[in-house]
Amino acid sequence: MRRAGPAPGTASPPQLRAMEGGETPAEPGSGPGKRFPVAAVEEILRDVVGSALRERRYEPGPCREAAKDIAEAVKARVKALLAPRYKIVVVAHVGQLGGQSLQLSSRCLWDPQSDTFSSYVFKNSSLFAVASVYGVYFD
Repeated sequence: MRRAGPAPGTASPPQLRAMEGGETPAEPGSGPGKRFPVAAVEEILRDVVGSALRERRYEPGPCREAAKDIAEAVKARVKALLAPRYKIVVVAHVGQLGGQSLQLSSRCLWDPQSDTFSSYVFKNSSLFAVASVYGVYFD
């Protein structure tokens, strides 16, 4: 039994889809039509982290919850900015400021043409915070 479709030797009809605001037409695999807004994401990080922690003293339990709340708030605001097909990963760390050093690192598969990140470091007299947003484009 033969399946329905274009006759052999003829091209199949193009696929149509609605485009989102700011998106440009592109061939599959050619990358995003709208780039990750690094400066706008940095401003979101500064605003959310600063307002959540500005007057806070370090206490383990409340700061653990604050890190979760910061990550959720940042993710929601960044998702509202981005073009479709970006995967957003938000990581927030809050710790006691006590003269210690801290090294953070991350690894993933990365396309420098379309993937990027924004990061923000906050300190007050009692605590520090590091928040990062990774924007990874999916074809």
